[in-house]
Order: sequence, then C-alpha cells, then structure tokens
Amino acid sequence: MSKSIEASLFSRHLPAPSIGGTRISNPGHIHLSYGFPATDLLPVQELQAAAGNALQRERSDALHYTGAIGPGRVRDWVLNRVKKVGIEASAANFLPVFGAIQGIDLTSRILLTAGDEVWVERPTFFNALQSFRAAGASIRSFPVDEEGLRVDELEAALLAAVAAGEALPKLVYIMPNYHNPTGATLSTPRRQQLAKLAVDYNFFILEDDAYVELNISGESRPAVYTFAPERVIYVSTFSKTLGPGLRLGWIIASTEAIGYLATLSLGSQLNPFTQEIVGELLEEYDFDEQVNRLTDRYREQRDLMIGELEAALGSDIEVNVPDGGFFIWVKFGESINVNDFYQLAITKGVSFVAGNAFFHDGQGSNYLRLCFSYCSMEQIARGVRALADSYYESVQSEHWTG
Repeated sequence: MSKSIEASLFSRHLPAPSIGGTRISNPGHIHLSYGFPATDLLPVQELQAAAGNALQRERSDALHYTGAIGPGRVRDWVLNRVKKVGIEASAANFLPVFGAIQGIDLTSRILLTAGDEVWVERPTFFNALQSFRAAGASIRSFPVDEEGLRVDELEAALLAAVAAGEALPKLVYIMPNYHNPTGATLSTPRRQQLAKLAVDYNFFILEDDAYVELNISGESRPAVYTFAPERVIYVSTFSKTLGPGLRLGWIIASTEAIGYLATLSLGSQLNPFTQEIVGELLEEYDFDEQVNRLTDRYREQRDLMIGELEAALGSDIEVNVPDGGFFIWVKFGESINVNDFYQLAITKGVSFVAGNAFFHDGQGSNYLRLCFSYCSMEQIARGVRALADSYYESVQSEHWTG
C-alpha cells in the first residue's frame, strides 16, 4: 500500500452539519429541491417479485450475515457493466457500499487526517463537503465551466504549491458526468490530464459517478479511473436508476485501497438481503430498457424546465443545458441573493436549493439548483412560475424599501 494511504488510517470523524431548510408538510408542494428519480418509473413490482424469488430459493441463507448468492451476482453484474466506461476490474477491486455517499465517507476515513488538503470543484456536492469537513480537511476549490473542472487551474495551483513548498492535495474530488449541481460533463482531454497529474503529484482522485447511466443527449466518455487505476477511487450507485431506498452502491479501486476500505465494514457483508433482491432482479431484468425509460422522461422534463425558466425569467438568469443527470443550475445577477426569496417561494408552493450550499466558503448565493427528474411536467411548469413570481415579488419589494 502506498504510504499516503498507510499513513492516514486514522481520521477525525465528527458529525457534519445538515443542509437545512423548511420542513414542508403540504402534500401539494412542488419539490424542485429534491434530487430524486421519477417515482413512477422505479421497478416496484419487479423488486417485489425478486424479493419473493430470493427468499423462496435461498430461504434463510438470504437473511444471514453473509447472504447467499446475491452479493456475488451484484458484484459480477457491476464489473461487467462498468466496462461500458472502460473500467476493467476484478472482484478484488470491488466493494459494495450504502450508496455513493458511503463510498465518499469511507474514502475520507481511510485517507484524510485533520489538516490534509482536499481539492474540489466549485461548486460541488454538499454532502461530500460535509464528509471532508468531518475529517478536518482543508478544502480548496477550482471552477467548473461547460467542460467540467478547470484542470488547467488545478495544475497551476499544483505548480505554485511545489514552488512555495506548500502542501499538495491528498485527495481531489470530482463528479465527471452530469455534475451536481451544474450538470457539466468533464471533457476527455481534461480527464486524461487530471489522471496524469494524480500520478505525477501523488494524490488520489475520488471519482463520484453516481449519474453515469443518465445520459440524455451527450456522448459517453471513459471513466477517469481508466487513465490511472492506481490513483483513482471510483464510486457509483443504483440510487439513480433502481431506487435510492435500496442504499446500494459500489467502490472500485486498487486491491490495496479496497483492503483498507473493507476493514471499516468490520467483516460483515453489506446489506446482504438487499443484495439478494437486486442480484435476483438483475438476472432477468432489462436494465438498459429501464435506463431508456428514465432518460426519455428526463429529456422531456429537462427541456420543459429550461423552456419555462426562459419564458418566466428571461434575461434575468443564465441556465445550463445538461447532457444528463437530474439538475439545472440557475444563475441570477451578482446583486441577487436567492435566500431572500426562498421562504416566499415556500409559501407559494415550491422549493429549491440555494447555491451557497454547494460552495465550501458559502459563496454562490446568486445561484440555485432545480431538479427536473422528480416532479411531473405539470408540476415543473407550475413550480417554475411560482419561483419566478417569488423572485420578482422579492426584487420589487427590495426596490421600494431600498
């Protein structure tokens, strides 16, 4: 095992603050804030049948600590599936986890100690920030544009740190496909460049690829892992395709890294009965057809949301057009703070996530994130109009009081 992992097995892991908001009990509320898949497209009946079949065939073995054949089925299916993004890995490179977020957390726990440098995208996933803060890491961020992380700026920072004798990052965290929240996808040349930097400067890349299957209109790109498998820890999940309540994801990494990560499971198989169910499902289920159903729906909902935003807010905003995933990132003028009309939007029946949640230093208050995957077409249209009403009412009120 490399010294950079071996020397950092101990990490300070403290409870992280939650990303808060108003608790909403109104059943008619439009949750454009929720990063959820479409409820009606989740394979409920198929999972129900798979659970019955698993219990009938495996009986009590399915309920034991180690499970029965399900965990092996899941592992083999995933290792075959990731070949689509160029990943060639074996069972020794695989570890099941409770969704991608546990993969992030376990990586933080084996790699980071207080004061270690973690470099992230700006903006980035707020739960990852919580995990890095809990480890006591020092966080530095680099901008994202339409081609993803500005790897050139990260490289310049590495060169400057070496010249000044400053600390280099131990970990660089990225979301290369349909980035949360911006929706950007990292270009292939930047993936190659980042992987080379990881090798040259001896840091690890945590590649969070939770949205990889949700390719609405973009080309498929090779995982960063393929360019530097010894320096990349790759995480993904079934949460965006089969259902987040399954809490089933995976890590693919070097055998040495997997060995350290596995020690944190304390010898037990992760969620063996869920793996029995999912393993049974995947034996017969047309997963590609499930992905097609999701992406067909999301393409329509993405396009509707963008059209409604442009019609309702016009030149007051800038919006991205993501090639996949769940999210649209909305930018208002520099003088706007979206938190000023957050509560008003709640009263009008719609919620969003304020942009500052995605910045490690609290910036980004003139941005907000909307999710197009969870709500219906009618809800999206109505929710965007309510959002626009809240914004204009807030701006007008500020004008008269100012």
